[in-house]
Amino acid sequence: MAAIFQGIGTTASLSTSNSFDSKRFQFPSRRSYLSERKGNLFVMRSEGRIIGGSKGRGTSPLVTSAVASKAESSSTSTASKPGHELLLFEALREGLEEEMIRDPTVCVMGEDVGHYGGSYKVTKGLAEKYGDLRVLDTPIAENSFTGMAIGAAMTGLRPVVEGMNMGFLLLAFNQISNNCGMLHYTSGGQFKIPVVIRGPGGVGRQLGAEHSQRLESYFQSIPGIQMVACSTPYNAKGLMKAAIRSENPVILFEHVLLYNLKERIPDEEYVLSLEEAEMVRPGEHVTILTYSRMRYHVMQAAKTLVNKGYDPEVIDIRSLKPFDLYTIGNSVKKTHRVLIVEECMRTGGIGASLTAAINENFHDYLDAPIVCLSSQDVPTPYAGTLEEWTVVQPAQIVTAVEQLCR
Repeated sequence: MAAIFQGIGTTASLSTSNSFDSKRFQFPSRRSYLSERKGNLFVMRSEGRIIGGSKGRGTSPLVTSAVASKAESSSTSTASKPGHELLLFEALREGLEEEMIRDPTVCVMGEDVGHYGGSYKVTKGLAEKYGDLRVLDTPIAENSFTGMAIGAAMTGLRPVVEGMNMGFLLLAFNQISNNCGMLHYTSGGQFKIPVVIRGPGGVGRQLGAEHSQRLESYFQSIPGIQMVACSTPYNAKGLMKAAIRSENPVILFEHVLLYNLKERIPDEEYVLSLEEAEMVRPGEHVTILTYSRMRYHVMQAAKTLVNKGYDPEVIDIRSLKPFDLYTIGNSVKKTHRVLIVEECMRTGGIGASLTAAINENFHDYLDAPIVCLSSQDVPTPYAGTLEEWTVVQPAQIVTAVEQLCR
């Protein structure tokens, strides 16, 4: 393996002097779109209609952008809008490839990331373009190739590690916590660890307990690591590029059910901030904080809430560590009520940390206790009906807002 990275080093000009300040790159939020459901996959469509329905289970179809703003613009064809349409996994690939073109020190490693193209095709076609040294297929040994990536980052490369499933990265927890997060400090600043760790996670469609992990709560306590969660093709690409350019180790959480969401994104290059939340829907009555897949459950609930006379403000926090307390605080000062909706476990989850942060910083602005809706503290069942019971559903969000705003 040392020979492999020596080979990469001879063909790449290594430079760690150009640090990336993600605060310099600020772009307006993108609107999301209504979905089309086919079987068990959701495909984003720009037109406001839903085709098909759930198979087997009597669940409501996922509305991915209900009431995205106060004033809905008239429906226009996506063909007339600038940019190009991409699925979320394609947006991740586009962002990754743009950075591989821009910076020869960017490399990819993981199981089946090479000629197979990754388990969700995020790296499809990259091995043929950039060779087996920059797109490295690894054995089934998460602790080994994660540690190898950290060592490569110490020497000046910018590795992007793909976990075939986020649950598998528990095997590399020692490397991520004791090495990835702490080496910059324990080396007295001699080493930077510009590594990106990414992969699919979250509750899927009957993938079982071990493949339905939400590891945000596991990694949030590690010093020195940033965490972000993408939820749209637009922010997936922007966050991927920002994470690769960052001098800090970044964990990028992708939800297994969002890979087939479609959105039109700009043709020109853009980079998002790793520390900023996204205002999805401005409102006055209650602040709803969410991220990843739950963004769409919240927006489905928002449509019902608006019809009932409520005006919720929806924020996709995106940055799971650190929190964007500026955006969150301004919203709390306006609405005075907070509802947190997450897919993470209730005990020790992101919602618990967010509740503590809001209480510590904005307690005087609250007119009611913070309410947090989280997944149940149980292994995710395989049975579809039971699986749905463990995750927050739109009807629960509606009920919680009604109780908060009494």
